[in-house]
Amino acid sequence: MRKRYVMHMTAMQDKYKKEVSPAMRKRFGYSSIMAAPRVTKVVVHAGTGRLGRDKGGDEEVIKYLTAITGQRPLPCAARSSIASFKTRQGQVIGYKVTLRGKRMYDFLERLIGVAIPRMRDFRGLDPKSVDQGGSLTIGVREHIIFPETIGEDTRFIFGLEATVNTNAKTREEALELFRLLGLPLKRM
Repeated sequence: MRKRYVMHMTAMQDKYKKEVSPAMRKRFGYSSIMAAPRVTKVVVHAGTGRLGRDKGGDEEVIKYLTAITGQRPLPCAARSSIASFKTRQGQVIGYKVTLRGKRMYDFLERLIGVAIPRMRDFRGLDPKSVDQGGSLTIGVREHIIFPETIGEDTRFIFGLEATVNTNAKTREEALELFRLLGLPLKRM
């Protein structure tokens, strides 16, 4: 007998399939399920800045980005030399992780359900953070808002940025998609 590979859906994937997609089809009048916009990828990146010059700073960023995303980050090199920032062309200035599929939905669940409510002085995400292409960029000042990072052994606190990319055709479609997924956007 042949074994089947069964991929389990996350709660966010299930919510998209059962609630968000039908609501988007009804609101915008899409003829097909595939025409409804969806999240395509999430890119999480952190610049090392001063941490890169400190002893063990890069390893700390790699360690926590790996814990937060579940995937090892890629180094990002400087494209050109800038004397005032003390960077040289080819020098590693940050790290990024591109998430797709199940890991992407797992990260979004933790971001919406756990990390964003733990942000200091949080009053909602600004709808102006969504660009014309339908991508939302969320800046996080302290990486310790994620449950995977334990505050006791943290030597450095660094900020990171998460960009949620969609295949929405307009900004309005993307805003509605983010609202239906549960992202806490401010009312305009």
